[in-house]
Amino acid sequence: MLATSVGLAGMATAERTAAETKEGIQRWKSNEAVHRLRARGRPIGSPVRIDPLFTAPAPAPARVAAAAVTFEPGARTAWHTHPLGQTLIVISGLGRAQREGGPIEEIRPGDVVWIPPGEKHWHGASPATAMTHIAIQESLNGKVVEWMEHVTDEQYGRLRPTLGDMKSRDR
Repeated sequence: MLATSVGLAGMATAERTAAETKEGIQRWKSNEAVHRLRARGRPIGSPVRIDPLFTAPAPAPARVAAAAVTFEPGARTAWHTHPLGQTLIVISGLGRAQREGGPIEEIRPGDVVWIPPGEKHWHGASPATAMTHIAIQESLNGKVVEWMEHVTDEQYGRLRPTLGDMKSRDR
């Protein structure tokens, strides 16, 4: 199965505060003022909501970050790559993803999608159904994503609406 993401942690870096416990474990909380971010002016079709979940503290060798990303029907990313790859966990809705040169694939709740480092791809919601996934990626030299050209309506529309989309329209 295809793997895809938006590199959201890099786009939506939230301030974090840490409180150390007796065991030395750090608990992280997002700053309430930046909890919900919109991907405006970004290479992502609107509307998309980005909710940062965590970012590894700096300085440290850890470089992982995650965000919950909700795409409204028809919203999608531009073509892009991730220097260290990305994992998507689809938690609701119906989505689409495509690797360069490959077919458009449907992604559904419960799907875990791995995108290898440097693989050009895009992903987003289906035409009639929103989709939410958790995107997990690592940064390399402070960068989590390389944005490229936008996915055209023609590229996005190559897969006909699914049974899931048709059921959504009937409601």
